[in-house]
Amino acid sequence: MPFNLLVLACLAYVIFLFSVAFLVERRAGQGQLGWLRSPLVYTLSLSIYCTAWTFYGAVGYAARSGLEFLTIYLGPTLVFIGWWWLLRKLVRIGRRHRVTSIADLISSRFGKSNSLGVVATLMAVVAATPYIALQLQSVVLSFGVFASATPDGFTPPDAAQTAIWVAAGLALFTVIFGTRNLDAKEQHHGIVTAIAVEAVVKLVALVAVGIFVVWGLAGGIGPMLERIDASPLAGWTLQPGRWTGLLFLSGAAVICLPRMFQVMVVENADEGHLSRASWAFPAYMLAMSLFIVPIAVMGLERLPADANPDMFVLTLPLSEGQGALAMLAFLGGFSSATSMVIVEAIALATMVSNHIVMPAWLRLRPAAAMAGDLRGLVLNARRISIAAVMAMGYGYHSLSGGSAALAAIGLIAFVGVAQFLPAMIGGIFWRGATRSGAMAGLLTGFFTWAYALFLPSFGPDAMLPASLLAEGPAGIGWLRPQALFGVEGMDPLIHALFWSLMLNGTAFFVVSVLTFPGPVERLQGAAFVNVFGDQPGSPRRWSEGEAEPEQLLVMAQRLLGEDAAQALFETAARAQGKTETLLPDPTPEFLSELEQRLSGSVGAATAHAMVSQVVGWATVSVEDLMAVASESAQRMEYSAQLEAQREELARTAGALREANEKLTRLSVQKDAFLSQISHELRTPMTSIRAFSEILTEGDLPPEMVARNGRIIHEETKRLTRLLDDLLDLSVLESGKVSLSLGLANLREMIDRAIQAAEQVKPERGFTFHRDLAAENLFLRTDADRLTQVFINLISNARKYCDAASPEIRINVRIRGGRVVVDVIDNGRGIPKEAQSTIFEKFTRLPNEARAKGAGLGLAICREIVANLGGSIAYLPGQGGAAFRVILPLRLERKAA
Repeated sequence: MPFNLLVLACLAYVIFLFSVAFLVERRAGQGQLGWLRSPLVYTLSLSIYCTAWTFYGAVGYAARSGLEFLTIYLGPTLVFIGWWWLLRKLVRIGRRHRVTSIADLISSRFGKSNSLGVVATLMAVVAATPYIALQLQSVVLSFGVFASATPDGFTPPDAAQTAIWVAAGLALFTVIFGTRNLDAKEQHHGIVTAIAVEAVVKLVALVAVGIFVVWGLAGGIGPMLERIDASPLAGWTLQPGRWTGLLFLSGAAVICLPRMFQVMVVENADEGHLSRASWAFPAYMLAMSLFIVPIAVMGLERLPADANPDMFVLTLPLSEGQGALAMLAFLGGFSSATSMVIVEAIALATMVSNHIVMPAWLRLRPAAAMAGDLRGLVLNARRISIAAVMAMGYGYHSLSGGSAALAAIGLIAFVGVAQFLPAMIGGIFWRGATRSGAMAGLLTGFFTWAYALFLPSFGPDAMLPASLLAEGPAGIGWLRPQALFGVEGMDPLIHALFWSLMLNGTAFFVVSVLTFPGPVERLQGAAFVNVFGDQPGSPRRWSEGEAEPEQLLVMAQRLLGEDAAQALFETAARAQGKTETLLPDPTPEFLSELEQRLSGSVGAATAHAMVSQVVGWATVSVEDLMAVASESAQRMEYSAQLEAQREELARTAGALREANEKLTRLSVQKDAFLSQISHELRTPMTSIRAFSEILTEGDLPPEMVARNGRIIHEETKRLTRLLDDLLDLSVLESGKVSLSLGLANLREMIDRAIQAAEQVKPERGFTFHRDLAAENLFLRTDADRLTQVFINLISNARKYCDAASPEIRINVRIRGGRVVVDVIDNGRGIPKEAQSTIFEKFTRLPNEARAKGAGLGLAICREIVANLGGSIAYLPGQGGAAFRVILPLRLERKAA
């Protein structure tokens, strides 16, 4: 096939994946995932383990090393079947603590240590670099096979240029669909479904090539078995040490690889899916490995001796004139490489942004948590990180020469990520493990792996001098990278695996025994180790702080978005018995819940630091731990019941206290109401009486008669308006109001309200910010009544906004079949102590100089909106006075 058509086929395939991911993301946004969250999709997404290594490299591995390639399949199979309980514990921890990556898991377990998260992140990035280079190399080799087989086609670029274009294209796809939004659960439904589709493509492609080889070339199963017996593979002998080491290594990799952790733990939508995957994923692995040996044997038999065994899956169909089958095989290999790179880049970018970029940003700009769009910062950091990760993979591909066997490159990466295993397993099963122990183990294992395996993989005099490789540093022979401590004769891979994990585990254990965990470490350790315990909530990590709930809301909105943050705060407020406000009390339980929600977006360590910054580092003390976190006390049912009763009494007492405070304020307002209503009625009546008496005296100049008449007329209008408002409010409160229902355009109602409110302080130039497209929707409601609500809200904003450049922002969106309208100004807002009573009759702001009118406007608004089937509330944390009106799109109640 001509090279240009091959490129066109790749582009068409990528566009197809774009479409799949886009449609799924749109359905996810509409809450209509359905079967897309099924165990089938979850199991297929786990096939991310089967990269270009297992698609191309497994055949080359079999051709070079016989049945040793089976260890790469058997290791994960043994883990999913025999260690299912370990995977289940990881998934439970990930879901309960909103873990976003393997670095976040380790950081969160050991006291939310960001320094540990940084080390784990850097290790993951470096260890993944060879694996990304492997995928680039496989795609470059596959392009080279097609190009060399079609000399009449478009002149292809060289291997280096091809690698650059492939890396850039994969980075672009990952950025577009991996960083579109900041999910509080860090789940990417579109990407996962696209990966599942690619899993089917690569399985079908490999099985199709296998069927062609067995029945099309060999003539059936019997002749194929005879060819295998006669091939060099029949002389393969088992090396127990290397076989066992590779089994262990591949089993560890399926747990520790960042991409596997991403799809297995982070993307898990239902813990029950794991039980289905425990047998379905091994079945998939069996299907992928079924035809590896036949393809390798036929490739060795039919292709030239200098043919690359890694490309037998492609070159065999091409040599037999099967262009369509070769194209299917090419797309299968392309799927294997692209799926791995996309998910790996997302996982690594999440680690970099959560553990390096965000902490550094908050350290350099401490006030950043309360200002600016942190969501944009996080997403941009991840986009840049994806590009950097792809550049590092390309750099390794270039420096290593791209000539090593695919399997060798993959095994180097496996040993690197296996260094997470001691800290991970020890952390979730041993409460005595400490942050210092984890740090010592990770650093020891990482440097041993880099010295003994990673750096030598670049070749002599590339990263390490040839003299050091042969003689050791300063001639110390027992420190030679591939003969540490004088142990010679071991396979270099097994040698590096043994010493790195041995030193890693030893340092982890010894340092953990010699050090004592801090308070947060102890709580996190208990929560992780006892994750299957009876207590579903997260451990208490906060004491009573001095934080203002509004400050916490502002911070949460920067990361979670306005809707998600406000819903979280409103739910917590209702749970505390608060019905008049969106702001809950900053109790330890609420702070823990907020921290957990934030950790889903920026990681546990960064979330802990951000909440601590607002609260004032009011973390729980050792004395608090001894008082409330005693393990034996937590296990006693009676103690748990007492704790529940205490919390219930505390909530009830808080609700009663608030009710008492509100009754006190209402009592004061009642007195003020009587005084105000008498004043509001007496003032115009006094004016009318006085000026009418003057008119009855006679002999007045015409000008004075006209002026007094105008005064009487204006005071009469004022009195009429007050009486109309009182009567209107009385009718609304009784629920006997007659509504004139019909279809009305929201934008037109807001336009009318803005025009009607222009008479309020017309000398001030207000700037309105609106989304006219969002406002262009129809409601079945009472248009006149709803317009009256908007007039009152906009008039109040014009009346009370004290900003030098006054602005009014009107936001409209549809949420759950209801329309939400926010009216927000940029003034000082309403004082906290007045927010709970502003909808009461005759309530005005404390500053009398600004408080004009009878104070009935918001009370009338509340009753109108209630009669229209909606609600109105003050919205704190918006930088000014903000009111939210929620209405049904279609009011079903008939007009009276």
